Amino acid sequence: MTRKIPLQSFGSLRVRTPLCLPGQRIGIMGGTFNPPHEGHRIAAEAAMKRLGLDQIWWLITPGNPLKSHNGLPPLEGRMQLVQAFARGPRMKITGFERELGTRFTAGTLAFLKRRFPAVRFVWVMGADNLASFDRWQHWREIAQMMPIAVVDRPGWRHAGLASPAAQALRRYRLPEAEAASLANKNPPAWMLLTIRLSGLSSTALRTAKPGNG
Repeated sequence: MTRKIPLQSFGSLRVRTPLCLPGQRIGIMGGTFNPPHEGHRIAAEAAMKRLGLDQIWWLITPGNPLKSHNGLPPLEGRMQLVQAFARGPRMKITGFERELGTRFTAGTLAFLKRRFPAVRFVWVMGADNLASFDRWQHWREIAQMMPIAVVDRPGWRHAGLASPAAQALRRYRLPEAEAASLANKNPPAWMLLTIRLSGLSSTALRTAKPGNG
């Protein structure tokens, strides 16, 4: 049974998102981006090209519910850092989840579907997130709200595809050859995108900072 996701004040006009138009194909790539790195840009550019997107939104979150927030820099600072990687007019940087009042992806996507019913959204996430997707709040509902593009990550392909969520959704997996039409598919629909891999990770970059061990 599909559980109803509370919308709270999700219809409020105070929630400011990037401009989008009916019929556009928009990828949503969420994360703390602490810090952003070349791997994020490779994923965003690959998703833009392979999925035929009009825009991709870098959704910088106030904090990941599954991770500690100790030492997490302010949202504004992380948004400024992303500016160096989200190049081009079709790359949009936004932190509207803070105004929305939720840190959970399910609530965010429910809001977008309600506010922009004629936009074709695709949720873009890494294979590392697929590996833990079954721990996300309302993860089954997320899969039913919009198509999902899973971007390959070094060392995570096998774990992602063997995960409980991937196994539960295996009947809805589409071949990469259909990537250009993913945004037009009715969910549940998902695929793994093979891209040029970067060994960089936000965790490694944080650890490598002076004073971090």
